[in-house]
Amino acid sequence: MNVIIMGPPGVGKGTQSHAVVTSKGCVHISTGDTLRMAIRSGSELGLKVHAIMNAGDLVSDELMMDLVRDRLSQPDAQQGWLLDGFPRTAVQAEGFIGLLDGLGQTVDAVLVLNAPADEIVRRLEGRVTCRACNEVMNLKGFGPVQPRFCPFCGSAEDPQRPGKSALYQRADDKEETIRHRLEVFRKKTLPAAWALEERYPLHEIDGLGTPEQVADRIAAALG
Repeated sequence: MNVIIMGPPGVGKGTQSHAVVTSKGCVHISTGDTLRMAIRSGSELGLKVHAIMNAGDLVSDELMMDLVRDRLSQPDAQQGWLLDGFPRTAVQAEGFIGLLDGLGQTVDAVLVLNAPADEIVRRLEGRVTCRACNEVMNLKGFGPVQPRFCPFCGSAEDPQRPGKSALYQRADDKEETIRHRLEVFRKKTLPAAWALEERYPLHEIDGLGTPEQVADRIAAALG
């Protein structure tokens, strides 16, 4: 089964991607992983990506398409894949449809997870990241107690800067930034979903509720 999962930040794509991959036996392909895999491979394509990212530039749509084509051609993707983080724009979506036609592949389902903006802000505002192990956690899960130690690695302070707390809130998880990212998703990525819907089955999934409840909705949509 080939699946594309889309949704705004904080809607639970990571959790639900894991659930789909586990239940369907497909490989999880994210744009970040694809970029890192290409760089590690040392291929001509990977060297090109490495040079662009080292220069602080964005990978072009054309190059991203080449990377995705290469990844979907790998042996482990022939038994099914879940694509997370691509396409992000209508232009990318239209190019991706042509790419799949060229590979003789199709998409069985496009999943678009939704949740109200205020709920996403509520979820993400409580997130903190550990400087020591990079794990992300939500302070709301600790109730009124503010943890001093990372529950994953046990660190209390930044290993690079003694005396500075290991737990911090990223700029991405502050309300103003979150609302901006939601607006970018609405204006740029949702049109990609509608472009995909012209060719493939699209399912809008309610992202409210427990992860298990959302997973059940996705399972019903996938059949």
